[in-house]
Amino acid sequence: MIGNAFFVSTIVILSLGLYLLGECRFLIPYRQLLFERYGQSIALFTAALFVNVFAAVYLIGRKLFLKDTGRKLAHLEKQLRAGQLSDELSRRLEE
Repeated sequence: MIGNAFFVSTIVILSLGLYLLGECRFLIPYRQLLFERYGQSIALFTAALFVNVFAAVYLIGRKLFLKDTGRKLAHLEKQLRAGQLSDELSRRLEE
């Protein structure tokens, strides 16, 4: 789940960066000056944005994909105790 959130966050940040590069073409003559003066600030802002996007994607993934997990596990445990599961699955769960 962390890998998926990292992948989606990377795609979002890259697409946002490419969009901004296209929109800010008028700053091309000042590229050297901008990176010298504001490079650290830009990198720090991008890292903070990435962490926030990652946290949001991870939270959304947990809410969507782990919905009702506790109830499903309780149902599986009930079936296991009642002996309604196959022998192979029962052995694997006991390990």
